[in-house]
Amino acid sequence: MVNVIKHPLITHKLTQMRKAETGTKDFRQNLDEIAGLMAYEITRDLPLKPVRVTTPVAPCDTYELAKPIILVPILRAGLGMVNGICTLIPIAKVAHIGLYRDEQTLQPHTYFEKYPKNIKDATVIIVDPMLATGGSAIAAIDMVKKQGAQDIRLANLVAAPEGVQAVEEAHPDVDIYLAALDDHLDAHGYIVPGLGDCGDRIFGTK
Repeated sequence: MVNVIKHPLITHKLTQMRKAETGTKDFRQNLDEIAGLMAYEITRDLPLKPVRVTTPVAPCDTYELAKPIILVPILRAGLGMVNGICTLIPIAKVAHIGLYRDEQTLQPHTYFEKYPKNIKDATVIIVDPMLATGGSAIAAIDMVKKQGAQDIRLANLVAAPEGVQAVEEAHPDVDIYLAALDDHLDAHGYIVPGLGDCGDRIFGTK
């Protein structure tokens, strides 16, 4: 299922990120804030378990999260979404998947992966600001499934329809959360209108 999160604050902040003149500091800050806002929707249906706690006044029957949460940023741009989500969910653990895209074939190649031990029992949220061809997202989902993950969600800032379709066909069991669904991919595999190379804009490398 594809969920395009409609919220005025997300739309406003994403508009600032799209502007070519937006500098690294503001780009990074807006991404951080959007990720935090998206986290509310991404985690809306997390399972809870009953617990009894003692308040300063009396015992209280209430609920807390039933499963651990693991964020899986796709390096390097995915790191830009981690802090915003961890601010909301400080108990989340963070895995890392390193992928790069061959500029000629547009296919992903793995160079690093590291996971917490309890991934089989966790809600796994893969994060990457851009969902273009879908190759990196599909590869990342394949990788966490090999580790035993079953409850997997994909969170992207901006996506192209081609990438969404590719992920849906490869992994129909994975819900996709977006801040915006853009128009198409260009001949170089970039999202149009998009916001440029997200990794370069986050880290000021271009």
